[in-house]
Amino acid sequence: MLKMVGTSGQLSLGKKYAGRYFEVTEREDGAIVMVPMRVVPESEAWLHTPEMRERLLEAARWMKEHPPAETDIEAFLGDIDARRQVKDQT
Repeated sequence: MLKMVGTSGQLSLGKKYAGRYFEVTEREDGAIVMVPMRVVPESEAWLHTPEMRERLLEAARWMKEHPPAETDIEAFLGDIDARRQVKDQT
């Protein structure tokens, strides 16, 4: 695609790229390289670390091996009562 920079110094890439971020790098030979980027808020950056990626993959594996099942509420409440009794005795 051939584009001309307007008199204001702007270049239109078309609506396909509207609202997207690009890293713009100018090479020594004058070439301009634009790389599409995603911006992550600082408060969410911890979600994109290698450690968190591994933890999320581990959680996904666990969920595959332990599909959701209906809970027997009476048995669940009985377990809680039994734990309370043991705790009260100590």
